[in-house]
Amino acid sequence: MTRVIMHGCNGRMGQMISGLCTADPEIEIVAGVDTYTEQKNDYPVFASIDQCDVAADAIIDFSNASAVDGLLDYCETKQIPVVLCSTGLSEEQLAKVDEASKKVAVLKSANMSLGINTLMSLLKQAVKVLAPAGFDVEIVEKHHNQKLDAPSGTALALADSINEAMDNRYEYVYDRSDRRAKRDAKELGISAVRGGTIVGEHEVIFAGTDEVIEFKHTAYSRAVFGKGAIQAAKFLHGKAAGYYDMSDVIAAR
Repeated sequence: MTRVIMHGCNGRMGQMISGLCTADPEIEIVAGVDTYTEQKNDYPVFASIDQCDVAADAIIDFSNASAVDGLLDYCETKQIPVVLCSTGLSEEQLAKVDEASKKVAVLKSANMSLGINTLMSLLKQAVKVLAPAGFDVEIVEKHHNQKLDAPSGTALALADSINEAMDNRYEYVYDRSDRRAKRDAKELGISAVRGGTIVGEHEVIFAGTDEVIEFKHTAYSRAVFGKGAIQAAKFLHGKAAGYYDMSDVIAAR
């Protein structure tokens, strides 16, 4: 049994993860942290992480960037591993995450979905075969009309996986409207679509001569990210200090 503190327990993802954990006999949320404490939960809720005095094996964080510094300090002091899912961290905060990982187990990934992280592994294999054969690579990502950033962090993570496998030969191109030139073989195009209530869709296109190969991942619910975070928390239980990501979770399955 993995005992978890849910950091950001009364947000949309926090409540979703709470429900998922209720149905999972291998994990239990023993405490929550949220500035909004009026929500009824099956566990005690604290207004800030430094007030929490409940023992736990891991922390799942789906709060916001402003709360991450205090969370990392707490994890170091209490020696509790953390699954860090808050986005929008500054360069200074990312440096602090790196420093914290030298003292306690920290898992951070651009996307918590097991499917997306499996896709990253497959893309690394595919590009090594297809790029030398002349295939061009394009990524198209689609999200709801309330998403602020473009391209998505996941699209960039997919691109980075491809680029790393090819010794960083690719140049990312986000917009071709300002140029009149043929596509260079070393371009990796990334396009963003925003509309409706699309949870998340990522398509990677390998376009060759007379044939096209497509890899596609569609998230129909935010629950896929919650399930990934739960698996990550189970994985971190008892782990030594270090910087982990979802590829480590997949490798251990």
